[in-house]
Amino acid sequence: MKVVRKTEGEYYSAVDHFNMWSALKVKEGESVRTTVSWSHFLPDGGAKMKPSSRERLYFMISGSITVTGENEEHVLHPGDAIYIAPNENRSISVNDNQPATMLVIIVRVD
Repeated sequence: MKVVRKTEGEYYSAVDHFNMWSALKVKEGESVRTTVSWSHFLPDGGAKMKPSSRERLYFMISGSITVTGENEEHVLHPGDAIYIAPNENRSISVNDNQPATMLVIIVRVD
């Protein structure tokens, strides 16, 4: 078991994301293939459209974001979650003029 306190974690900027920062709470090496982080997006923050070879689950904590795929768009609010399959294109944009925070769970697929 591993406990990660609220004030613990490595801060980083995710590639192709903007106006945001993340705190990595569990990383590969501590886990077999899963990473867990808090992502904090400022108003006008988001991520560019691109795929990832890993599975992703976004769980909204506060604020609202829109996740856009190739042919779909989903607005998420606190308590909502979205699963994104490996190699599925997605972009993120913050709604309204409020920051948004989400829990991000990423699983390496072998």
